[in-house]
Amino acid sequence: MLIPHDTRIALDTVVDLVNTTPESGHDDALADVASLYDFVRNHDVSGVGELGQRDLKAVQSVRTQFAQIFAAPDSRTAADLVNELVAAAGTTPQLTNHDNYDWHVHYFAPGASVADHLAADCGMALAFIVVAGEQERLRRCEAPDCGRAFVDLSRNRSRRYCDSRTCGNRLHVAAYRARRREAAG
Repeated sequence: MLIPHDTRIALDTVVDLVNTTPESGHDDALADVASLYDFVRNHDVSGVGELGQRDLKAVQSVRTQFAQIFAAPDSRTAADLVNELVAAAGTTPQLTNHDNYDWHVHYFAPGASVADHLAADCGMALAFIVVAGEQERLRRCEAPDCGRAFVDLSRNRSRRYCDSRTCGNRLHVAAYRARRREAAG
């Protein structure tokens, strides 16, 4: 599946935003304005000015909507959720090149709030996944104690864990040890 650079960045941002929720098995990593500033800085979200409590609540709401898209049982439901999200953000597609990035599309209006920025750009990245008939690539980690979101971009759609070095390896080691104990009897 060929994914343009800006869409890949937006998908990574969606995943990271969804994974800030307490439901991902951790404390809420987006619990205050300082953590919102950190998120914006770590993801190079452009054009963001002063942030306040209202921005935090709006981004938390967008995060919830993204999580609903990951949990959508079918493409129709996912499409309806994406349409609702990007329409509310007031998408205004425009070509731009900034911060050493080549030409790409921003879907948010100039001066948009950080929540509308994320909803528009990241919502459109999710829209491309749904349009490509690849909604099943929006997954949750299968490790019993994890549940973090990820986008399975493997060629054969076989990825099961958010990180094969942590969750996947931990489960494989546990299964190996269980087999050894069983064989030892």
